Amino acid sequence: MKPARFEYVAAESADEAVSVLAEHGHDAALLAGGQSLVPLMNMRMARPGVVIDLNRVRELDTIRLDGVLEVGALVRQARAQRAPEVAEAAPIVVSAIGQIGHPAIRSRGTIGGNVAHADASSELPAVLVALGAEIVARGAGGTRSIPAEAFFVTHFTTALSGELLTHVRIPRAEPGVSAAFVEVARRHGDFALVGAAARVRVGADGTCAEARLVLSGVAGAPFRAARAEEAIVGRRLDDASALADVERLVRDEVSPTSDVHATAAYRKRVAGVLVRRSLEQAAPR
Repeated sequence: MKPARFEYVAAESADEAVSVLAEHGHDAALLAGGQSLVPLMNMRMARPGVVIDLNRVRELDTIRLDGVLEVGALVRQARAQRAPEVAEAAPIVVSAIGQIGHPAIRSRGTIGGNVAHADASSELPAVLVALGAEIVARGAGGTRSIPAEAFFVTHFTTALSGELLTHVRIPRAEPGVSAAFVEVARRHGDFALVGAAARVRVGADGTCAEARLVLSGVAGAPFRAARAEEAIVGRRLDDASALADVERLVRDEVSPTSDVHATAAYRKRVAGVLVRRSLEQAAPR
């Protein structure tokens, strides 16, 4: 397998990458870890006329923790998985990264590449929506922050418009707030059939005061189970009846499709079970 002919540009800065991207528009592709783009090019499912290599852009390879956790787009997944700043501010991100592919993939794959690729079965998009994260993008018209929930549009489609994803901003975990991510795959490292991210805030009385429940693999973009979120608020996370209600509501809410990997009925069933498990895992944290 060989890619079609293309022009190669090794950008030295984010500004240079944005400039070349603006010049070539939809004919350009951004190369970070290459774990998705290179196979697509080799199979000629993607035929960019220009490939902009970001690997020399050091300003995108940073991790900062202040009021929020800021992870640069070029940070390798393996580095983020080991970073103490990420573990402190958002341990669910560490857990989710550990379920992405295999070590060899995580050693090259980047945070920004994974997010911008917007695979509906991917771990990080669902986690970022659950955490209320923001995606920072830079284009010819300047820089803007996009809420994660508005960033993912549908299969492999985001709100980026001729822009470079530069950073991901994640709120620091607050007291009383915990989160968990679980998924089901045929084998460890395979694309997940369904995943579930839960972020909950427990009040002083031990009941759930706020919940964000987000699923992957059941729609074209991360799916928030709004009815299930409402059902768990005001109830204890160790209440079997409450968890059973949540599981049932999730099955009713999602409308997945069947494919060669799993039927729609199977995905509906698994979605409910995984949301329940994510709540159970988040509760003791």
